[in-house]
Amino acid sequence: MASKRRLAKASTIAATRYARLIERVFLDNYEEGAHSVEFSREELSEVAKSLEIALPKNLGDTLYTFRYRVGLPLAILDCQPEGLEWAIFPNGPSRYRFAAVPLATVAPRQGLTVTKIPDATPGLIERYALNDEQALLAKLRYNRLLDIYTGVAAYPLQSHLRTAVAEGQLETDEVYVGVDERGANYVFPVQAKGGSDHLSVVQIWQDFKMCAKKFPGLIARPVAAQFMAGETIALFSFEWDGGDAITVAPGGERHYKLVASEELSDAELGVYARRPLRRRAR
Repeated sequence: MASKRRLAKASTIAATRYARLIERVFLDNYEEGAHSVEFSREELSEVAKSLEIALPKNLGDTLYTFRYRVGLPLAILDCQPEGLEWAIFPNGPSRYRFAAVPLATVAPRQGLTVTKIPDATPGLIERYALNDEQALLAKLRYNRLLDIYTGVAAYPLQSHLRTAVAEGQLETDEVYVGVDERGANYVFPVQAKGGSDHLSVVQIWQDFKMCAKKFPGLIARPVAAQFMAGETIALFSFEWDGGDAITVAPGGERHYKLVASEELSDAELGVYARRPLRRRAR
């Protein structure tokens, strides 16, 4: 317990240091009414030196913190255009930009129907999974949740796919390819988040970019997965306007819970049988 408290305290101190740093970098480059604010990795180092802030060896941890762990400082939020949110995008080698977008992070909604699925995860995987993200990816894989969610026969192709696009390096947690009843082929890049980390639309934007480069002939359907309370799994699909805006597709959020077969009643199966069939991915 003491170790956990020390880690939490260290994380809070780091977030506070990073907040001073990112706020200064943003304000140094911001012009009133702007929807895009560019900055460089070099500026992070220069500002850190001027503010006497100790930076991590991996400068990217500063950006990771505000993409996936904590909210941006109030001074930055006060500059958001009305109805939009700041997200930090890559913008070329060692360069980044704040972009005002309709949605910066994706969080599961409360109150959606939870569909129970008989759990097919092997016991050894349950016992030895090392972290939330890997456990979540394993559950998706062994329970064919992507097939169920999309209505497409989907097959794991590669884990931790790293590639480069014009805006910089990126990594996708897992890539599936699939085929539907027509014979049309799909690519499903999957981003998984467990614990307290947030899902960022920047990851989804990068996945659309990756699909366009690596799989130009396939239908691209990026998917995000996140554990909720009680190990309910939220799955999301997205739409992209070709620019910065990523939004959750209509009907694109669904919740599933893996259960022992005896926890799925005949009455629940009857309810599921009466549901209208969902349109398959197109």
